[in-house]
Amino acid sequence: MNFTMRMAEKFWRFYRLPHRLDSIQESLGRIESRLNQSVATPALSRPQDYEFKVYSQWGEDGIIDHILRSIQVETKVFVEFGVESYIEANTLFLLKHRQWSGLVIDGSSENIDAIRSGHVLWRYDLIAECSFITRENINEIISRNHVRGDIGLLSVDIDGNDYWVWQAIDCIEPRVVICEYNSLFGPTAPVSTPYAADFYRTAADSSNLYYGASIAALTHLAHARGYSLVAGNSAGNNAFFVRNDCLGTLVPQRPEDAYVQAGFRESRTKDGRVDLLTFKERQTAIAALPVVHVISGVQGPLREFLE
Repeated sequence: MNFTMRMAEKFWRFYRLPHRLDSIQESLGRIESRLNQSVATPALSRPQDYEFKVYSQWGEDGIIDHILRSIQVETKVFVEFGVESYIEANTLFLLKHRQWSGLVIDGSSENIDAIRSGHVLWRYDLIAECSFITRENINEIISRNHVRGDIGLLSVDIDGNDYWVWQAIDCIEPRVVICEYNSLFGPTAPVSTPYAADFYRTAADSSNLYYGASIAALTHLAHARGYSLVAGNSAGNNAFFVRNDCLGTLVPQRPEDAYVQAGFRESRTKDGRVDLLTFKERQTAIAALPVVHVISGVQGPLREFLE
């Protein structure tokens, strides 16, 4: 075998390996899904008990899979934003395994270029949009990509204005909404960082901990919009809501029951190094920073709203 042929063979093996690993991931996900479906209901009583990970960051794939088996979805379309390069995402298993279609949005052109240059965009029915999301532009971004009305799922994870952006969305009516919450804000105080169109998490505070909204704030917004909280993941960063007219057998939960104190440690020193603070130390690091009580509108330092 000559040099050119050897190099071509090495390239082909290198190219095929990620696809083979991807196929293994999908196959394991299918097995997990079937196992969950076969388990007797009393053994797993809540959606969060069905966690498994295929492409999601934590166990969201399993929770989503269970919720979607429990409700009717007419239009199998999703919108997810804050996807980075779409390697870890809440909707990728739906796209690949359930043949859903969707729109993903990220503010980084580098991330969107990575999605567009990969195999996902041509193999599946996906649109990748580069936009920095605000509450002023979110409806226009979704609408110009021809997504509207009753859709299956919305996933919100932008590390900042999550509450305010979800509040602004009126061009779609997703049956399921997944929204990131900040567990440092506690289980019961309905608070969020104040809205700022240019909010950027690390710039807002070098600790990298000051962002988003509490699970109680998101649940208040959900109720106002006709949704119920049905689950929270075990990692303590994602809450799952289902539209009330679609609930079926799913049982609404209270924020304090779905809340989990996040164990992952992503705090940073002023020079950007990971400092591995405890949960209480992380809370203390941002205790003086302002949050807004989303019901009363009162604004003050986070410490005033923590129990």
